[in-house]
Amino acid sequence: MKKLLFVLSALVIASMLLAACGTATEAPAAPAAEEEAPAATAAPEATEVPAAEPLKPGDPLPRTETLYFNGQQWGSVVCWNPYSSNCNNAMAIGQQDSARVTMFETPYLYNMLDGQQYPLLADGAYTWNDAQTEITFKIKAAAKWSDGTPVTAEDVAYTWATNVKYETGVGTGSKDFIDAIEAVDAQTVVVKAKLNEEGKAINPLEVAHYLSNNYVVQKAWTQTLEARSADATALKADVAEDVVFSGPYSKFFADDTKVVLVRNDNYWGQDASMWGKLPAPKYLAHTIFKDNAAGTTALQAGEVDVSQQFNSNVQDLWLKQNLPISTYLPEAPYGIGASLPTAFYNQKSYGLDNIAVRKAIAIAVDYPTIIANAMTNQSATFDQVPRSLMNPTAGEQALYDQAAVKDLQWAGNDIEGAKKLLDEAGITDTDGDGWRELDGQKLSYVATCPNGWSDWQAAIEIVAAAGKEIGIDITTNYPEWSVYQTVVTKSDAPLPAGYDIFMMWSDGAGPTQPWSRIRHLMSSEYIGMASNWNGNWGQYSNPVADELIKSIPTETDPAKVKAAYTELVKIYLTDIPSFTLMYRPQSFHTVNESVWTNFPHDGDGTNPPVPPLDLTDGWSIAGLYNLTLVK
Repeated sequence: MKKLLFVLSALVIASMLLAACGTATEAPAAPAAEEEAPAATAAPEATEVPAAEPLKPGDPLPRTETLYFNGQQWGSVVCWNPYSSNCNNAMAIGQQDSARVTMFETPYLYNMLDGQQYPLLADGAYTWNDAQTEITFKIKAAAKWSDGTPVTAEDVAYTWATNVKYETGVGTGSKDFIDAIEAVDAQTVVVKAKLNEEGKAINPLEVAHYLSNNYVVQKAWTQTLEARSADATALKADVAEDVVFSGPYSKFFADDTKVVLVRNDNYWGQDASMWGKLPAPKYLAHTIFKDNAAGTTALQAGEVDVSQQFNSNVQDLWLKQNLPISTYLPEAPYGIGASLPTAFYNQKSYGLDNIAVRKAIAIAVDYPTIIANAMTNQSATFDQVPRSLMNPTAGEQALYDQAAVKDLQWAGNDIEGAKKLLDEAGITDTDGDGWRELDGQKLSYVATCPNGWSDWQAAIEIVAAAGKEIGIDITTNYPEWSVYQTVVTKSDAPLPAGYDIFMMWSDGAGPTQPWSRIRHLMSSEYIGMASNWNGNWGQYSNPVADELIKSIPTETDPAKVKAAYTELVKIYLTDIPSFTLMYRPQSFHTVNESVWTNFPHDGDGTNPPVPPLDLTDGWSIAGLYNLTLVK
């Protein structure tokens, strides 16, 4: 029965896309791809709230005007600077798979459920030239900055130039793919791709991705920032309290207990060319909880409306406690699995250069227990979605030939198979101490992940237990994140002892997926980087994989793309440089409907479908326009 429920859940994307063909819809209409969008008149209006007296920062917030969050903001905000990578400002700044667009905005909004990029600041769809070397798009005439001035193509171009000049994270991450961004006139933008020796775009996927993943910052404010900054370090360290923005919310209050954004009631997006109205909540507030347990308690009490944290046994909140709490999917796995937390092998650790050792550990791990205990069933199993390099979404699962790799896939807990594999490789216990040796040396490893990451720690303990079952000595160690991240991301030196098997994340859903995830898991380009936050932390190298990864972005034949992905999956499941431990939602999306209702959920009929990304990321922000107060 559970498998059947999952299959039904896994079809959520397909079902919502079919629902998109219907006429009834509760979501704000998407801006038209070819022309200016009409006003979103089909969405239900928010319940009228009596006008409140103006509040001062720090005052108690009116509950019926405030949407409360948890799980996004940990610790105090450092800055409000969209050029900084270190603001620790989760409610306002986030530019990963789907950009956070509460305060700063992107030309387009990515929707993980249908893979589309919908216009935000942009006016209609972008277009490639015939040679696939340039993208052109226009800026909406209605788009305005918070100071009332128009958003222009020059703002887009100057933002790019600033990111490159001052070597921001955006600049360094995109300069290998984008050559220039130019303003043709006040509203027309041309994005020019970097070209290879043959005159073709090096990576069209990354060029398109830039449009929904990176903010447009006002040129005039940027010049003010430059004038008071001595150098790149100073510019990126500026707290930017005076920043000009284009989004629907801005800073209202922030300290070490809470962060509050307030709606800009002059927000340009209420124009008929975009949403046609303002988002329902006047305030977005995030209490800074000390841990997940405190956040769960607040969610149970109705003090949190939207929870982006791991709530253990989340189903108990409605099945046993009868609380008005729900998740995007009503049954396990409760959310859309998009990322793949992964155990990496340190390729320099003795014996882990041996495929038999790597495979034996991987197939022996009890993944059903990881999913049942560590994830409390908030993950699909590997029986339900066989392992590959793809996440469980229907779109990614269709991109490789599953039958061609079936014999390489494993669901786990195969203790006898792992023992047989090691025996056949001559890796046996020759001295009778219970542990296997390779060429006379005992196989002994340390498996690790950050301390306090309870679900990851539970998974690592199960990896260690698998080693004991097959005669490989695996112990555990949990350094603090401040230490762990410094060690793992320093790829210009071999990982030290104690990091033989270690956990890190993978990409979620985005316009470049699954290509970008595979690149980050397998590409040798990250070996030797002094600061590597991208991937391949175990430092695996395979020239054939590198060539396949390089070929996909410029390939236009779908059959050849599928063949390349299939071959990469074969290599990954054969060499096993790392192995996925679970499927994980890109964001946990648990909601309490004590105060607000009409949150996104499977089968809600919204068109386009609103993804479960907490009403802050990419097209998910459309959900803020659908909320109504509970009557």
